Amino acid sequence: MQRRVAQLPLHGGQAPAWLFRRMTRLAGAVTMAVVDARGPEEMLRRLADPWWFQAFGCVLGFDWHSSGLTTVTCGALKEAAKRLGRDLGIFVAGGKAMEGRKAPREIMDAADRHAIAGGERLVYASRTSAKVDSAAVQDGYAIYHHGFFFAPSGAWCVVQQGMNAETGWARRYHWIGESVTDFVCEPHAGIQDAAGRPPDFASPSPVLNMVAREAEANRQGSAALVRGNPDALLAEAERLTEGPTLFAPAHHPVLPADVNLDRLRKIVRTAHERHPQDFVTLLGTEGVGPATVRSLSLLAELIYGAPASHRDPAAPPPNGGAESGCGRRPPEPRARWADYAYAHGGKDGHPFPVDRETYDRNIAVLLDAVRKARLGDAEKTDALRRLARHAD
Repeated sequence: MQRRVAQLPLHGGQAPAWLFRRMTRLAGAVTMAVVDARGPEEMLRRLADPWWFQAFGCVLGFDWHSSGLTTVTCGALKEAAKRLGRDLGIFVAGGKAMEGRKAPREIMDAADRHAIAGGERLVYASRTSAKVDSAAVQDGYAIYHHGFFFAPSGAWCVVQQGMNAETGWARRYHWIGESVTDFVCEPHAGIQDAAGRPPDFASPSPVLNMVAREAEANRQGSAALVRGNPDALLAEAERLTEGPTLFAPAHHPVLPADVNLDRLRKIVRTAHERHPQDFVTLLGTEGVGPATVRSLSLLAELIYGAPASHRDPAAPPPNGGAESGCGRRPPEPRARWADYAYAHGGKDGHPFPVDRETYDRNIAVLLDAVRKARLGDAEKTDALRRLARHAD
């Protein structure tokens, strides 16, 4: 699995109807062109690249550094998928807020309609990736957008975004299924801060990164706690939260505010029935959310001496992840995202108001090239490739 992170400021407003219609048509045309040239799996790889995704949104004409670029770009692709069906080359599920919760049903519907094998596996990937970034990765960003993209072959990627209400900044998470080996252990090959780090803020709780490589013992300890006698676990939790006892020099006291005993009691008994052998199974238990994960992590650290990780997931792992095979690719020399806003302009007039005439002409040229390529005339798509090479 490959997950990278982009951080973006919150902007108000939304794409006007006249622009969104064009975004939908251009998003569909670009997707079909990539699929025809390189295959649907390559389109998924590009969506899973935060730099490419951001450049894509800029070409579509949205604000180049706005958090809204994520939701609008994904929305345009989903609308294109509705209109074009299988001709688009990929399928799109989920979306913002409640639309994101519809992803499992939408995945199964598309899998049944188009005879795609492994619909249940795709649903698992959708649900687990969302659960990881909302509960196992507690970095101050609440997930509010979940977009799931998949190909007829069963390949998939995820683009989801969280918002920090205190800072007004968003963080976008990208996953690519072809690299998945473990959902809960360094599930990213690289992390990229797309628009610079947001300003520091006083978080009520420290970062908890349960997918960090160095948190493996804590993950195992959390699952072991639930597999054991729930009454003994809850009795220990009550004992440890009776007062501000300092258990270790580097650790703050575990107070009732850290562990909600009433909620923990209900969820531990439910989770115990599943007898989770590993952390990913524990994470998939109904009712296990951020508070339960944090409570169990604290208890596992104190009971088993298994330290949790408080490393921000946007920061590189120790030693660059080399020991775990999670080293990052060196950054590639690329243009700035904002450069791509010069293709058609931007919604708010930066770097200039959207040039509708050029936008419409480019949609027509690209759609014509796709149509002719699918009829066997590759001359126009070859011309587009030559133009791209010239631009480089």
